[in-house]
Amino acid sequence: MNIGGNNGQISGLGIDIDRKQTLFIADSSNHRIIEVKKGATASEIQINRNNRHYYQDSNQLYSPVDVVVDDRNDGLIICNRGHRKVVQWSRQNSQVLQTIISNIQCYGLALNDNGYIYVVDDEKHEVRKWKLGEHQEQGILVAGGNGQGASLNQFYQPRFIFIDDDDESIYVSDYGNHRVMKWIRGAREGIVVAGGQGQGRYLSQLSNPNGIFVDDLETVYIADTGNNRIVRWLKDANEGEILLNENNQLSSPFDLLFDDENNLILNNQNHHRIQKFSIIQ
Repeated sequence: MNIGGNNGQISGLGIDIDRKQTLFIADSSNHRIIEVKKGATASEIQINRNNRHYYQDSNQLYSPVDVVVDDRNDGLIICNRGHRKVVQWSRQNSQVLQTIISNIQCYGLALNDNGYIYVVDDEKHEVRKWKLGEHQEQGILVAGGNGQGASLNQFYQPRFIFIDDDDESIYVSDYGNHRVMKWIRGAREGIVVAGGQGQGRYLSQLSNPNGIFVDDLETVYIADTGNNRIVRWLKDANEGEILLNENNQLSSPFDLLFDDENNLILNNQNHHRIQKFSIIQ
């Protein structure tokens, strides 16, 4: 897969994939969601086909940062960051963006099997969860919430999130602290599972991490954006392993995931394209 290119038609951030292996891209700079069906070499604009009034019309997307597939409701959940809200979009009512969380500086999103949407708030340096379909003004705090900082109970500009559905542990890329944190359900502080040794290029370090993916062995795959590389950290490892870097023409990789054939799909942000790589896991 190689969607987009240096002509800049895609300026994506967060990505997600559904059961049919259709890929969705939060094309932030172009204020839209793009859909790429399995096996396709071209993309389709799914939301915001006419975005001329995106900054005025709250029923349009304005700088969407992340998108997650909502299979239960046959739609998507989107961090509509420019309008400071999380919205829900359904294929059954494709002209409407329903606000489900208001007044939040959202970034990364994740949806678990129990119907909870987890939202990273990088302004408040915390993660909260809301039950879809229920009214909860503030949500439930699950990580951070102790202000900006580098202590184990804090974040500094958290970005993306991954949920372990077996035990509801969450993994968060702590962008400003150059680390990835794991928060066990109910914990009052997190555990550093990657980085945490300051910003740098050594194998023990990260530089402004963004997208993360965790496999069944608790191996963490990281878009190490500032170092222009993809790295993976085995459980309890003291340093990571470089999987892809500038030699693979990476420039600011931003988000990543694995498809049903264990191919790594990533958003190669500065090259304005989505790429697929075969990785031995």
